[in-house]
Amino acid sequence: MAVSMRLDKFLKVSRLIKRRTVAKEVAEKGRISVNGTVAKPGTNVKEGDELIIKFGQKTVTARIDRLEENARKEVATEMYTILKEERKEEE
Repeated sequence: MAVSMRLDKFLKVSRLIKRRTVAKEVAEKGRISVNGTVAKPGTNVKEGDELIIKFGQKTVTARIDRLEENARKEVATEMYTILKEERKEEE
């Protein structure tokens, strides 16, 4: 059981973002924050951390429940809880 994990790896393993390269890009653009602080791809995350991810028109707030080095698809969704999902309306 991992105690902490790189943000980009967590996003990939948990399948919140399918590919690590994409997770890295999103983080580098400053679209992810961990506990209210803008995070880099290498930021270490741990259980209980709150992530806010901005995907284009959608903002997802999730809490990390579990860290796994490798997770099968069925287990991946148990790694986090979606707290809030918001859509930005087009202007």
